[in-house]
Amino acid sequence: MSVTIYHNPRCSKSRQTLGLLQEKGIEPEIIEYLTDPPSAAELKRVLEMLGKGPRDIMRKKEAANAGLNDASLSDDELIARMVADPIVIERPIVVTGNKAALGRPPESVLEIL
Repeated sequence: MSVTIYHNPRCSKSRQTLGLLQEKGIEPEIIEYLTDPPSAAELKRVLEMLGKGPRDIMRKKEAANAGLNDASLSDDELIARMVADPIVIERPIVVTGNKAALGRPPESVLEIL
């Protein structure tokens, strides 16, 4: 089973989620999304797997600081801005096959394994 985690090593929830995967014997591909952000197409694919829109996975404080709390911004505009400023993307996100889960709380990723 191929598992990928969009990870921020400075985030406690991201570290906990990675640790949980490793405790289950899973060594995921680790993408440190702050230095290697997803493309717009990849982010759209992850959003589809999550069943969420871009506003659903934005960190509220960081999004406000980046000016992304403007209700007039389209999903495509939000995604482009999220790719350009990935700190606004909630973390961690775990992807396997055609499923994805947000690791908040970390145990929520177990549903897709």
